[in-house]
Amino acid sequence: MCGIVGYIGREQVSPILLDGLTRLEYRGYDSAGLAVFHPEKGLQVVKARGRLQALWDATQQGQAVPGTMGVGHTRWATHGAPNDINSHPQVSQSGKIAVVHNGIIENYVKLKEFLEAKGVVFASETDTEVVAQLLEYYYHGDLLDAVSKVLHRIEGAYALGIVCADEPEQFVAVRKDSPLIVGHGVGFNMIASDVTALISYTREVSYLNDGEVAVLTRDSIQVYDSLMRPVTKEVVHIDWEISAAEKGGYEHFMFKEIMEQPKAIQATISPRIQNGQIVLDELNITQEQLQQLDRIYVIACGSSYHVGMAAKYILERLLRIPVEVALASEFRYSEPIVTERTLAVVISQSGETIDTLAAMREAKRLGARILSIVNVVGSTIARESDDVLYTWAGPEIAVATTKAYSTQLAVVYLLALDFAKKLGKLNEQEYETLVAELEQLPEKAQMILDHTEEIQYFASIYFNHNSIFFIGRNIDYAVGLEGSLKLKEISYIHSEAYAAGELKHGTISLIEDGTLVVALAGWNTLFEKLMSNVKEVKARGADVIGVATQTHAQKLSTQVDSALVIPDVHPMFLPSLEVIPMQLFAYYVALMRGCDIDKPRNLAKSVTVE
Repeated sequence: MCGIVGYIGREQVSPILLDGLTRLEYRGYDSAGLAVFHPEKGLQVVKARGRLQALWDATQQGQAVPGTMGVGHTRWATHGAPNDINSHPQVSQSGKIAVVHNGIIENYVKLKEFLEAKGVVFASETDTEVVAQLLEYYYHGDLLDAVSKVLHRIEGAYALGIVCADEPEQFVAVRKDSPLIVGHGVGFNMIASDVTALISYTREVSYLNDGEVAVLTRDSIQVYDSLMRPVTKEVVHIDWEISAAEKGGYEHFMFKEIMEQPKAIQATISPRIQNGQIVLDELNITQEQLQQLDRIYVIACGSSYHVGMAAKYILERLLRIPVEVALASEFRYSEPIVTERTLAVVISQSGETIDTLAAMREAKRLGARILSIVNVVGSTIARESDDVLYTWAGPEIAVATTKAYSTQLAVVYLLALDFAKKLGKLNEQEYETLVAELEQLPEKAQMILDHTEEIQYFASIYFNHNSIFFIGRNIDYAVGLEGSLKLKEISYIHSEAYAAGELKHGTISLIEDGTLVVALAGWNTLFEKLMSNVKEVKARGADVIGVATQTHAQKLSTQVDSALVIPDVHPMFLPSLEVIPMQLFAYYVALMRGCDIDKPRNLAKSVTVE
């Protein structure tokens, strides 16, 4: 959530900041602003509530705010309503210091009371203004010294971009538990909360670690640790093309990313299968350590948690080791049972999700070995893990995840098969069969995407429902959780997913004439049991969309109102195919309801506050 861009160089900065913020729109926001220094006009601050276009208009496409150094921000409201006053940048009382901030300052009330007692008058309701005012309180001609003093007083999670009118030849960036990247240019340097904002200008970046402070000038970048000692940062080259973060002719990023899933799955699995064998060179965990495991935790949030739900069925079936799936936001408050024989599999698209990061650190503190599945190379979770497997999904722009979910599943398959072979849980024939089937997944996913018209038609029939239920058994239930989330987050329809056997324990009281039920029946051995549940809801007036494999296509069509058929697949890989019709259904329903599909209300792509 929120986006930061900063630039110092020789070009006019406002158009660069606006362009960078435009590329960060997917992160979620409700206002935007920028602060730009000009030798004659001083520190100029322009802010606007609503979509970024309002800021483009207010600055006349950036031409009305001249200068070659500044910072910009898209804000997702936490402290204070989304309005021009509470938007970032927040400015000190004298107007000399401006701050943009992602995260939350947890002790801002105490600091605000301290400053008010000193006569400081606050203009906004934000926690961020405390940082700007505190910087001015400590500023005596040395911005870096003031930043150092402030960092010893503030508590919480933050990424900060700080500019000072008295020091126009530099600006300062700080990071703690919220992502911030430094971009290395020639005659300019930049910061951003996501590489997508930088890649049009530079492909050379460094990732700030927690507690690090960067001082940027036109020709240099100096990074300091939390004790203000100089550190040398690794420079990483970004090799994906900017076109990967553009729509490429599609109406929405979400639809583009749905359609990219076969390619993304292929990119995830192909380099890791050599001569019919899974090769995970990234892993450092030994066979002896695997044999000593007595429990696996899968820790995640949102859609990644639903990957974890599917992973539980897969890992327990293949490894015969107990697997517990934990919501990251609950894990560290539940006094989890973790020992040195515990493996914590941590899943996060961004690698910066604050709840997941905190849960990972708690698991590590308790002795667990950490294996992370992330998309963003160099992210905090990746750096702090004992082992990391990257999904290689490329940039995902739509708030509602699709290809990140699918590639996380693909990594789970690779991990499960690799571990099962090393533990002697699969014979060679079983292993070869499963690996061969895994390699066919991209082709089977493409088969579904080649025939989207039927799903679009069903969406046109059912888009006006106000409450929809997803039911399934075993791994179908895990997919139902994701299908339900996709629908509610972009169409704003109330939707719930239930284990089908639980219907009779209360939920069936909500079924009435016209209620839509999506019945996931891909797990072939449980097909007949699921059809019994379908009969229960139809007897109470429900309309039913059924999803099953080709094996049960004929039976399915006789027992549901609308049937969606996917290719036959080994049950272990069922989620990768079954989820695609659910993603498409959610997309088309939202489209027909006129929703803002890529930027659903109240949601953000990267959740970096607790």
